Amino acid sequence: MVPFAGWSLPMHYGQGHLQSHLHTRRSCSLFDVSHMLQTRVYGRDRVRFMESLVVGDIAELKLGQGTLTLVTNERGGIVDDLIVTNTSEGHLYVVSNAGCADKDLAIMRDRAAELQAAGSDVHLEVSDNALLALQGSPSMAQVLQAGLSDDLTKLSFMNSITTTVFGVPGCRVTRCGYTGEDGVEISVPAGRAVELAEQLLGVPEVWLAGLAARDSLRLEAGLCLYGNDIDETTTPAEAGLMWTLGKRRRAAMDFPGADIIIAQVKEKPKRKRVGLTSVGPPIQVRAGAASPCSPPRLLTSPGTVTSGCPSPSLGKNIAMGYVETAHSRAGTVLTVEVRKKQHPALITKMPFVPTQYYMAK
Repeated sequence: MVPFAGWSLPMHYGQGHLQSHLHTRRSCSLFDVSHMLQTRVYGRDRVRFMESLVVGDIAELKLGQGTLTLVTNERGGIVDDLIVTNTSEGHLYVVSNAGCADKDLAIMRDRAAELQAAGSDVHLEVSDNALLALQGSPSMAQVLQAGLSDDLTKLSFMNSITTTVFGVPGCRVTRCGYTGEDGVEISVPAGRAVELAEQLLGVPEVWLAGLAARDSLRLEAGLCLYGNDIDETTTPAEAGLMWTLGKRRRAAMDFPGADIIIAQVKEKPKRKRVGLTSVGPPIQVRAGAASPCSPPRLLTSPGTVTSGCPSPSLGKNIAMGYVETAHSRAGTVLTVEVRKKQHPALITKMPFVPTQYYMAK
C-alpha cells in the first residue's frame, strides 16, 4: 500500500506488477478507482456552467455520451483533465483526478456561486459512490454481460448507462478506462461496492490490479498522468491534446486561456509532448525527478522526460516527455540521461500499444 493524493492505495497484489499488467492485456482486471472525484451538475444552465471552465463542446454531447476534456486557466495551462458525461437523468456527471479534487471543487463551487448570483440555475452535488474499473479485451465484456440485462454490444466507448449490475441497482456503467483496453468504469453506491467487487472477482479470469499496472498500462496507451505529463504550466497545444477542443469552442474562443492556446496553434508551440523508446537502463521517472532529454549535439536546449518505465508488453523501455517542436518528428534520435549516463532514445508515435476501445456498429 502506498500514499496517493491523500488515499492509501495498493501498488500491486499477489501476482506482482508484470503478471498483473499482462493479464489485463490478455484477459481482465479489476481496479478500485474510488479515489477519483465524482460530481453531478444540475440545473438548466449546467452546460453553460461547464463550458465556462472546460475547452470541450459539452452542448453537442448526446444523451449518455461523454468526452475527455480539460479545465484550463487564463494562461492556457491545464488545471485538470476530466470526463464529462451528459446523462439521460438530467445532469452532467463529472469524474476528476483525485490529486486535483480540492482545487477542482473550489473552482466549480466558486463559478457556480458566480452564476447563481447572476440568476443562473446551476448547482453541484458531490457523489459518495465508489468507482470500480473493469478492464481487458475481450474478457471484460463477457464477464460484465453475465451480470447485465442491458446489451453491452450497444454501448460504445465513452458512452454511459444507469443499470443494475450483478443485482446491485443504481450503477452508472461508462465504457471507458485508463488502460487502452476495452473496459468500463462502474460508479456504484458505496455501501454495495464490496458486494459488487466480490461478484466480479468470483469469475476466475478477473484479477485485482493496483497502481503499478495502472501506470504502465496507461503509458503504453500514450495517456497522460496529471502532475507528471500535464499540469498548469502545460497547454493543450504543447501536450498534443488539441483534439479535446470542440470546433465551435475554437471559433468562439470562450474558454479560459483561449487567446494563448489558439495563438500557439497558429504559430506552433515551442515544445511538444512525444513518445520515446530505448534499450538499456529504463527511463524511469519519479515525481519531481524528471530526467533531462535532448537532441544530439543540442545539449544546451534540453527537453524533459515526464513518464517512463519498462514496457511489459513490448519488452523495451518506453517514456513520454517534452522536446523542442523542431526535434519532435517520429524517428528522431535523442540523447537521454539516465543515472548521469547518456543513452540514445528514439521518438516514437503513440500509443505504443494499439488501443482496443469498443465502437458499437
